[in-house]
Amino acid sequence: MGYAAHTATGDTGVSAAGLPAREAAFTALRAVLEKEMNLDAAWREAKLNDLEPRDAGFARLLVLTTLRRLGSIDAVLDKFLRKRPVGGNAAAVHIMRIAATELLALDGAAHAAVDSAVRLTKKQKNLAKLSGMVNAVCRKVAGEGVKLFDEIDAPKTDTPAWLWMRLVHDYGEDAARGIASAHRHGAPLDLSLREVSVPSIEKLGGAMLPGGTLRLDDAGSVPDLPGYSEGEWWAQDAAAALPVRLLGNVKGKRVLDLCAAPGGKTMQLAAAGAHVTALDLSEIRSKRLLENLARTRLSVEVITADALEWEPPELFDAILLDAPCSATGTIRRHPDLPYLKSGKELTSLVPLQDALLDRAFGWLKPGGAMVYAVCSLLPAEGQKRMRAFLNRQPDAEMIPVLPGAGIDAEMITDGALRTLPHHWAERGGIDGFYAARLRSKAKPPLLLG
Repeated sequence: MGYAAHTATGDTGVSAAGLPAREAAFTALRAVLEKEMNLDAAWREAKLNDLEPRDAGFARLLVLTTLRRLGSIDAVLDKFLRKRPVGGNAAAVHIMRIAATELLALDGAAHAAVDSAVRLTKKQKNLAKLSGMVNAVCRKVAGEGVKLFDEIDAPKTDTPAWLWMRLVHDYGEDAARGIASAHRHGAPLDLSLREVSVPSIEKLGGAMLPGGTLRLDDAGSVPDLPGYSEGEWWAQDAAAALPVRLLGNVKGKRVLDLCAAPGGKTMQLAAAGAHVTALDLSEIRSKRLLENLARTRLSVEVITADALEWEPPELFDAILLDAPCSATGTIRRHPDLPYLKSGKELTSLVPLQDALLDRAFGWLKPGGAMVYAVCSLLPAEGQKRMRAFLNRQPDAEMIPVLPGAGIDAEMITDGALRTLPHHWAERGGIDGFYAARLRSKAKPPLLLG
Protein backbone atom coordinates (compact mmCIF):
# COMPACT_ATOMS: atom_id res chain seq x y z
CA MET A 1 0.00 0.00 0.00
CA GLY A 2 1.41 3.37 -0.98
CA TYR A 3 2.30 6.22 1.34
CA ALA A 4 -0.75 8.37 0.49
CA ALA A 5 -3.09 5.47 1.15
CA HIS A 6 -1.38 4.96 4.47
CA THR A 7 -1.76 8.54 5.65
CA ALA A 8 -5.11 9.65 4.34
CA THR A 9 -8.47 8.38 3.23
CA GLY A 10 -10.20 10.40 0.54
CA ASP A 11 -11.31 13.84 1.81
CA THR A 12 -11.77 12.83 5.44
CA GLY A 13 -8.29 13.81 6.56
CA VAL A 14 -6.64 11.24 8.80
CA SER A 15 -7.44 7.58 8.37
CA ALA A 16 -8.40 5.65 11.49
CA ALA A 17 -5.16 3.71 11.13
CA GLY A 18 -2.94 6.77 10.58
CA LEU A 19 -3.48 8.55 13.88
CA PRO A 20 -2.36 5.64 16.13
CA ALA A 21 0.87 5.43 14.13
CA ARG A 22 1.55 9.14 14.57
CA GLU A 23 0.69 8.97 18.26
CA ALA A 24 3.15 6.12 18.71
CA ALA A 25 5.78 8.16 16.85
CA PHE A 26 5.10 11.10 19.18
CA THR A 27 5.54 8.89 22.26
CA ALA A 28 8.75 7.33 20.95
CA LEU A 29 10.28 10.64 19.91
CA ARG A 30 9.52 12.06 23.34
CA ALA A 31 11.12 9.04 24.96
CA VAL A 32 14.36 9.62 23.06
CA LEU A 33 14.64 13.42 23.24
CA GLU A 34 13.11 14.04 26.69
CA LYS A 35 13.70 10.83 28.64
CA GLU A 36 17.00 9.92 26.90
CA MET A 37 15.84 6.38 26.11
CA ASN A 38 17.50 4.50 23.28
CA LEU A 39 15.29 3.52 20.37
CA ASP A 40 14.71 -0.04 21.56
CA ALA A 41 13.32 1.30 24.84
CA ALA A 42 11.42 4.02 22.99
CA TRP A 43 9.65 1.46 20.80
CA ARG A 44 8.55 -0.36 23.96
CA GLU A 45 7.40 2.92 25.52
CA ALA A 46 5.30 3.57 22.41
CA LYS A 47 3.90 0.00 22.51
CA LEU A 48 4.68 -0.58 18.86
CA ASN A 49 3.96 -4.28 19.21
CA ASP A 50 0.32 -3.41 19.89
CA LEU A 51 -0.06 -1.71 16.50
CA GLU A 52 -0.88 -3.22 13.15
CA PRO A 53 2.39 -4.02 11.33
CA ARG A 54 1.72 -1.30 8.75
CA ASP A 55 1.21 1.34 11.44
CA ALA A 56 4.22 0.17 13.45
CA GLY A 57 6.35 0.47 10.33
CA PHE A 58 5.04 3.96 9.62
CA ALA A 59 5.69 5.07 13.22
CA ARG A 60 9.27 3.81 12.99
CA LEU A 61 9.77 5.62 9.68
CA LEU A 62 8.50 8.89 11.17
CA VAL A 63 10.79 8.68 14.21
CA LEU A 64 13.91 7.52 12.35
CA THR A 65 13.47 10.22 9.68
CA THR A 66 12.79 12.91 12.27
CA LEU A 67 15.99 12.03 14.15
CA ARG A 68 18.04 11.90 10.95
CA ARG A 69 16.73 15.31 9.82
CA LEU A 70 16.10 16.90 13.22
CA GLY A 71 18.37 19.90 12.72
CA SER A 72 16.75 20.84 9.42
CA ILE A 73 13.23 20.16 10.73
CA ASP A 74 13.84 22.43 13.72
CA ALA A 75 15.36 25.14 11.52
CA VAL A 76 12.15 25.28 9.48
CA LEU A 77 9.87 25.19 12.52
CA ASP A 78 11.80 28.01 14.16
CA LYS A 79 11.04 30.22 11.16
CA PHE A 80 7.33 29.98 11.96
CA LEU A 81 7.38 29.80 15.77
CA ARG A 82 7.42 33.12 17.58
CA LYS A 83 8.70 31.27 20.61
CA ARG A 84 9.14 27.57 21.26
CA PRO A 85 6.73 26.13 23.83
CA VAL A 86 8.53 25.37 27.09
CA GLY A 87 7.85 23.55 30.33
CA GLY A 88 4.73 21.44 30.25
CA ASN A 89 3.93 22.69 26.76
CA ALA A 90 7.25 21.64 25.23
CA ALA A 91 5.90 18.30 24.02
CA ALA A 92 3.92 20.16 21.36
CA VAL A 93 7.21 20.66 19.54
CA HIS A 94 7.48 16.89 19.00
CA ILE A 95 4.04 16.82 17.39
CA MET A 96 5.09 19.60 15.02
CA ARG A 97 8.38 17.86 14.31
CA ILE A 98 6.55 14.70 13.26
CA ALA A 99 4.18 16.67 11.01
CA ALA A 100 7.08 18.61 9.50
CA THR A 101 8.98 15.39 8.82
CA GLU A 102 5.96 14.00 7.02
CA LEU A 103 5.55 17.18 4.97
CA LEU A 104 9.18 17.97 4.19
CA ALA A 105 11.10 14.69 4.19
CA LEU A 106 8.46 12.11 3.29
CA ASP A 107 6.30 14.05 0.80
CA GLY A 108 3.17 13.36 2.83
CA ALA A 109 -0.27 14.72 2.01
CA ALA A 110 -0.59 18.18 3.59
CA HIS A 111 -4.15 17.81 4.87
CA ALA A 112 -3.34 14.46 6.53
CA ALA A 113 -0.17 15.68 8.24
CA VAL A 114 -1.70 18.95 9.48
CA ASP A 115 -5.01 17.46 10.57
CA SER A 116 -3.33 14.58 12.41
CA ALA A 117 -1.04 17.02 14.25
CA VAL A 118 -4.03 19.05 15.42
CA ARG A 119 -5.96 15.94 16.50
CA LEU A 120 -2.93 14.58 18.32
CA THR A 121 -2.47 17.88 20.14
CA LYS A 122 -6.10 17.90 21.24
CA LYS A 123 -5.74 14.34 22.59
CA GLN A 124 -3.08 15.50 25.05
CA LYS A 125 -5.00 17.20 27.86
CA ASN A 126 -2.22 19.58 28.78
CA LEU A 127 -1.57 20.53 25.13
CA ALA A 128 -5.12 20.93 23.79
CA LYS A 129 -4.93 24.71 24.26
CA LEU A 130 -2.04 24.80 21.77
CA SER A 131 -3.95 23.14 18.91
CA GLY A 132 -4.50 26.49 17.18
CA MET A 133 -0.79 27.27 17.21
CA VAL A 134 0.06 23.77 15.99
CA ASN A 135 -2.43 24.14 13.17
CA ALA A 136 -1.06 27.52 12.12
CA VAL A 137 2.60 26.46 12.21
CA CYS A 138 2.02 23.18 10.37
CA ARG A 139 0.05 24.97 7.65
CA LYS A 140 2.94 27.38 7.15
CA VAL A 141 5.37 24.47 6.99
CA ALA A 142 3.17 22.84 4.33
CA GLY A 143 3.00 26.05 2.33
CA GLU A 144 6.39 27.70 2.71
CA GLY A 145 8.58 25.16 4.43
CA VAL A 146 9.68 23.06 1.44
CA LYS A 147 11.73 25.87 -0.09
CA LEU A 148 13.37 26.64 3.25
CA PHE A 149 14.06 22.95 3.85
CA ASP A 150 15.78 22.56 0.50
CA GLU A 151 18.05 25.56 1.11
CA ILE A 152 19.43 24.31 4.44
CA ASP A 153 23.02 23.03 4.72
CA ALA A 154 21.64 19.63 5.71
CA PRO A 155 24.81 17.60 6.49
CA LYS A 156 26.01 20.17 9.01
CA THR A 157 22.59 21.17 10.34
CA ASP A 158 21.44 17.59 10.89
CA THR A 159 24.57 16.71 12.88
CA PRO A 160 24.65 17.74 16.56
CA ALA A 161 27.33 20.38 17.11
CA TRP A 162 29.49 18.23 19.41
CA LEU A 163 29.81 15.52 16.75
CA TRP A 164 30.19 17.88 13.78
CA MET A 165 33.12 19.67 15.42
CA ARG A 166 34.87 16.37 16.15
CA LEU A 167 34.34 15.05 12.61
CA VAL A 168 35.70 18.23 11.02
CA HIS A 169 38.67 18.26 13.38
CA ASP A 170 39.50 14.59 12.85
CA TYR A 171 38.73 14.13 9.13
CA GLY A 172 38.40 17.57 7.53
CA GLU A 173 35.19 19.19 6.32
CA ASP A 174 34.82 17.23 3.07
CA ALA A 175 34.95 13.86 4.83
CA ALA A 176 32.75 15.19 7.65
CA ARG A 177 30.11 16.09 5.06
CA GLY A 178 30.38 12.65 3.51
CA ILE A 179 29.93 10.98 6.89
CA ALA A 180 27.02 13.24 7.84
CA SER A 181 25.29 12.64 4.51
CA ALA A 182 25.55 8.87 5.03
CA HIS A 183 23.98 9.25 8.49
CA ARG A 184 20.96 10.98 6.96
CA HIS A 185 20.17 8.08 4.64
CA GLY A 186 20.15 5.08 6.95
CA ALA A 187 21.61 1.70 6.03
CA PRO A 188 20.72 -1.44 4.07
CA LEU A 189 20.53 -4.85 5.73
CA ASP A 190 23.76 -6.86 5.68
CA LEU A 191 23.86 -10.58 6.39
CA SER A 192 26.70 -12.93 7.28
CA LEU A 193 26.01 -16.45 5.99
CA ARG A 194 26.82 -19.48 8.12
CA GLU A 195 27.81 -21.24 4.89
CA VAL A 196 28.16 -19.26 1.68
CA SER A 197 26.35 -21.12 -1.09
CA VAL A 198 24.62 -20.28 -4.35
CA PRO A 199 21.22 -21.58 -3.12
CA SER A 200 21.39 -19.41 0.01
CA ILE A 201 22.27 -16.32 -2.01
CA GLU A 202 19.58 -16.95 -4.60
CA LYS A 203 16.97 -17.61 -1.92
CA LEU A 204 17.65 -14.30 -0.20
CA GLY A 205 18.42 -12.21 -3.27
CA GLY A 206 20.53 -9.10 -2.81
CA ALA A 207 24.17 -8.71 -3.79
CA MET A 208 27.40 -10.16 -2.45
CA LEU A 209 29.86 -7.52 -1.30
CA PRO A 210 33.63 -7.89 -1.49
CA GLY A 211 34.61 -9.90 1.56
CA GLY A 212 31.55 -12.16 1.59
CA THR A 213 28.73 -10.12 3.13
CA LEU A 214 25.28 -10.36 1.50
CA ARG A 215 23.51 -6.99 1.20
CA LEU A 216 19.73 -6.59 0.88
CA ASP A 217 18.41 -3.14 -0.03
CA ASP A 218 14.72 -3.76 0.66
CA ALA A 219 14.61 -6.55 3.22
CA GLY A 220 11.34 -6.06 5.10
CA SER A 221 10.92 -7.94 8.38
CA VAL A 222 14.16 -9.74 9.28
CA PRO A 223 12.56 -12.79 11.00
CA ASP A 224 10.42 -13.34 7.90
CA LEU A 225 13.40 -13.70 5.55
CA PRO A 226 14.20 -17.17 4.16
CA GLY A 227 16.61 -19.14 6.33
CA TYR A 228 16.11 -17.11 9.53
CA SER A 229 14.49 -19.92 11.55
CA GLU A 230 17.05 -22.39 10.20
CA GLY A 231 19.88 -20.15 11.41
CA GLU A 232 21.47 -19.89 7.99
CA TRP A 233 22.58 -16.28 8.56
CA TRP A 234 22.64 -13.38 11.00
CA ALA A 235 22.40 -9.62 10.53
CA GLN A 236 25.82 -7.96 10.65
CA ASP A 237 27.05 -4.83 8.89
CA ALA A 238 29.78 -5.44 6.34
CA ALA A 239 32.23 -3.35 8.39
CA ALA A 240 31.48 -5.32 11.56
CA ALA A 241 32.43 -8.53 9.73
CA LEU A 242 35.92 -7.30 8.83
CA PRO A 243 37.70 -7.50 12.25
CA VAL A 244 37.25 -11.29 12.44
CA ARG A 245 38.74 -11.66 8.96
CA LEU A 246 41.86 -9.83 10.18
CA LEU A 247 42.62 -12.81 12.41
CA GLY A 248 43.14 -14.98 9.31
CA ASN A 249 42.52 -18.72 9.37
CA VAL A 250 41.15 -19.61 12.80
CA LYS A 251 40.08 -23.18 12.08
CA GLY A 252 40.94 -25.46 14.99
CA LYS A 253 42.35 -22.58 17.08
CA ARG A 254 41.32 -21.52 20.58
CA VAL A 255 39.91 -18.01 20.17
CA LEU A 256 38.62 -15.62 22.82
CA ASP A 257 35.89 -13.17 21.84
CA LEU A 258 35.79 -10.41 24.45
CA CYS A 259 32.68 -8.25 24.97
CA ALA A 260 31.06 -10.76 22.64
CA ALA A 261 27.29 -10.18 22.83
CA PRO A 262 25.08 -10.07 20.84
CA GLY A 263 27.39 -12.42 18.98
CA GLY A 264 27.84 -11.49 15.33
CA LYS A 265 31.61 -11.91 15.52
CA THR A 266 31.29 -14.93 17.82
CA MET A 267 29.19 -16.69 15.19
CA GLN A 268 31.67 -15.72 12.48
CA LEU A 269 34.49 -17.32 14.43
CA ALA A 270 32.52 -20.47 15.21
CA ALA A 271 31.36 -20.83 11.61
CA ALA A 272 35.02 -20.57 10.53
CA GLY A 273 35.88 -23.59 12.69
CA ALA A 274 37.39 -21.91 15.75
CA HIS A 275 36.98 -23.23 19.28
CA VAL A 276 35.45 -20.07 20.70
CA THR A 277 35.16 -18.77 24.24
CA ALA A 278 32.76 -15.82 24.28
CA LEU A 279 32.98 -13.53 27.30
CA ASP A 280 30.51 -10.76 28.15
CA LEU A 281 29.75 -8.80 31.31
CA SER A 282 25.96 -8.58 30.86
CA GLU A 283 23.66 -11.48 31.71
CA ILE A 284 20.94 -10.01 29.48
CA ARG A 285 23.29 -9.65 26.53
CA SER A 286 24.76 -13.11 27.14
CA LYS A 287 21.26 -14.56 27.03
CA ARG A 288 20.72 -12.92 23.66
CA LEU A 289 24.04 -14.35 22.49
CA LEU A 290 22.96 -17.85 23.55
CA GLU A 291 19.67 -17.42 21.68
CA ASN A 292 21.54 -16.42 18.52
CA LEU A 293 23.88 -19.40 18.88
CA ALA A 294 20.94 -21.75 19.33
CA ARG A 295 19.25 -20.40 16.21
CA THR A 296 22.40 -20.73 14.12
CA ARG A 297 23.29 -24.12 15.62
CA LEU A 298 26.84 -23.06 16.45
CA SER A 299 28.74 -24.39 19.46
CA VAL A 300 30.52 -21.84 21.66
CA GLU A 301 31.58 -21.67 25.31
CA VAL A 302 29.74 -18.62 26.72
CA ILE A 303 30.94 -17.07 29.98
CA THR A 304 29.25 -14.16 31.76
CA ALA A 305 31.93 -12.36 33.74
CA ASP A 306 33.84 -9.11 34.12
CA ALA A 307 36.90 -9.27 31.86
CA LEU A 308 38.82 -7.14 34.37
CA GLU A 309 38.38 -9.83 37.02
CA TRP A 310 38.05 -13.10 35.07
CA GLU A 311 41.08 -15.34 34.52
CA PRO A 312 41.26 -17.92 31.71
CA PRO A 313 42.47 -21.44 32.51
CA GLU A 314 44.95 -21.28 29.62
CA LEU A 315 46.24 -18.89 26.97
CA PHE A 316 44.57 -18.38 23.58
CA ASP A 317 45.86 -18.71 20.02
CA ALA A 318 43.92 -15.59 19.02
CA ILE A 319 41.84 -12.91 20.72
CA LEU A 320 39.21 -10.51 19.41
CA LEU A 321 38.50 -7.50 21.62
CA ASP A 322 35.45 -5.58 20.38
CA ALA A 323 35.67 -2.98 23.12
CA PRO A 324 32.85 -0.88 24.60
CA CYS A 325 32.85 2.48 22.83
CA SER A 326 30.79 5.50 21.81
CA ALA A 327 29.24 3.49 18.92
CA THR A 328 29.39 6.61 16.76
CA GLY A 329 30.16 4.42 13.76
CA THR A 330 26.63 2.97 13.85
CA ILE A 331 24.62 6.20 13.62
CA ARG A 332 23.22 5.22 10.21
CA ARG A 333 21.32 2.46 12.02
CA HIS A 334 20.90 4.24 15.36
CA PRO A 335 20.10 7.92 14.70
CA ASP A 336 19.19 8.36 18.38
CA LEU A 337 22.85 8.01 19.40
CA PRO A 338 24.01 11.61 18.73
CA TYR A 339 21.20 12.86 20.97
CA LEU A 340 21.91 10.41 23.78
CA LYS A 341 25.65 11.09 23.83
CA SER A 342 27.81 14.19 23.93
CA GLY A 343 31.39 12.92 23.67
CA LYS A 344 31.83 13.19 27.44
CA GLU A 345 31.48 9.40 27.64
CA LEU A 346 35.11 9.11 26.56
CA THR A 347 36.16 10.08 30.07
CA SER A 348 35.13 6.63 31.29
CA LEU A 349 35.40 4.67 28.04
CA VAL A 350 39.04 5.42 27.24
CA PRO A 351 40.46 4.07 30.55
CA LEU A 352 38.27 0.98 30.16
CA GLN A 353 39.52 0.40 26.61
CA ASP A 354 43.12 0.69 27.79
CA ALA A 355 42.54 -1.69 30.69
CA LEU A 356 40.85 -4.28 28.46
CA LEU A 357 43.66 -4.06 25.89
CA ASP A 358 46.34 -4.64 28.50
CA ARG A 359 44.49 -7.48 30.19
CA ALA A 360 43.49 -9.29 27.01
CA PHE A 361 46.99 -9.13 25.54
CA GLY A 362 48.29 -10.95 28.61
CA TRP A 363 46.08 -13.93 27.69
CA LEU A 364 47.64 -14.37 24.25
CA LYS A 365 50.06 -17.17 23.45
CA PRO A 366 53.52 -16.11 22.24
CA GLY A 367 53.22 -15.47 18.51
CA GLY A 368 49.42 -15.29 18.79
CA ALA A 369 47.29 -12.68 17.01
CA MET A 370 44.90 -10.20 18.56
CA VAL A 371 42.50 -7.71 16.99
CA TYR A 372 41.30 -4.60 18.81
CA ALA A 373 38.10 -3.17 17.33
CA VAL A 374 35.62 -0.38 18.09
CA CYS A 375 32.53 0.71 16.16
CA SER A 376 33.55 4.32 16.70
CA LEU A 377 34.37 7.24 14.41
CA LEU A 378 36.51 8.90 17.06
CA PRO A 379 40.32 8.51 16.84
CA ALA A 380 40.43 8.86 20.63
CA GLU A 381 38.97 5.34 20.78
CA GLY A 382 40.93 3.98 17.82
CA GLN A 383 44.31 5.26 16.60
CA LYS A 384 45.12 7.01 19.87
CA ARG A 385 44.35 3.92 21.94
CA MET A 386 46.56 1.80 19.72
CA ARG A 387 49.50 4.22 19.89
CA ALA A 388 49.22 4.37 23.67
CA PHE A 389 49.02 0.57 23.91
CA LEU A 390 52.10 -0.01 21.76
CA ASN A 391 54.02 2.48 23.90
CA ARG A 392 53.05 0.52 27.02
CA GLN A 393 53.60 -2.99 25.65
CA PRO A 394 57.09 -3.74 24.33
CA ASP A 395 56.06 -7.34 23.55
CA ALA A 396 53.34 -6.18 21.14
CA GLU A 397 53.76 -5.29 17.50
CA MET A 398 51.20 -4.15 14.96
CA ILE A 399 50.65 -6.22 11.84
CA PRO A 400 49.72 -3.84 9.01
CA VAL A 401 46.33 -4.34 7.40
CA LEU A 402 46.56 -4.72 3.63
CA PRO A 403 43.95 -4.12 0.91
CA GLY A 404 41.89 -7.11 -0.20
CA ALA A 405 39.02 -9.33 1.01
CA GLY A 406 36.60 -6.41 1.24
CA ILE A 407 39.16 -3.86 2.43
CA ASP A 408 39.90 -1.00 0.02
CA ALA A 409 43.03 1.12 0.24
CA GLU A 410 40.98 4.11 1.46
CA MET A 411 39.90 2.00 4.44
CA ILE A 412 43.46 1.74 5.82
CA THR A 413 44.92 4.39 8.13
CA ASP A 414 48.31 4.07 9.84
CA GLY A 415 48.34 0.34 9.14
CA ALA A 416 44.90 -0.26 10.70
CA LEU A 417 41.40 -0.68 9.33
CA ARG A 418 39.38 2.54 9.41
CA THR A 419 36.02 2.40 7.65
CA LEU A 420 33.80 5.48 7.41
CA PRO A 421 30.05 5.60 6.66
CA HIS A 422 30.54 7.21 3.24
CA HIS A 423 32.96 4.52 2.06
CA TRP A 424 31.30 2.29 -0.55
CA ALA A 425 28.75 5.07 -1.10
CA GLU A 426 27.78 3.58 -4.46
CA ARG A 427 26.95 0.31 -2.70
CA GLY A 428 24.97 1.90 0.14
CA GLY A 429 27.74 2.81 2.59
CA ILE A 430 29.22 0.97 5.53
CA ASP A 431 29.43 1.42 9.31
CA GLY A 432 32.34 3.26 10.88
CA PHE A 433 34.89 0.87 12.41
CA TYR A 434 38.46 0.90 13.63
CA ALA A 435 40.37 -2.37 13.89
CA ALA A 436 44.08 -2.97 14.52
CA ARG A 437 45.85 -6.32 14.25
CA LEU A 438 48.48 -7.14 16.86
CA ARG A 439 50.96 -9.95 17.45
CA SER A 440 52.68 -11.08 20.62
CA LYS A 441 56.46 -11.00 20.26
CA ALA A 442 56.94 -12.70 23.63
CA LYS A 443 59.07 -15.83 23.52
CA PRO A 444 57.70 -19.15 24.84
CA PRO A 445 58.74 -19.81 28.45
CA LEU A 446 61.91 -21.85 28.90
CA LEU A 447 61.11 -25.39 30.08
CA LEU A 448 63.55 -26.64 32.72
CA GLY A 449 64.09 -30.13 34.06
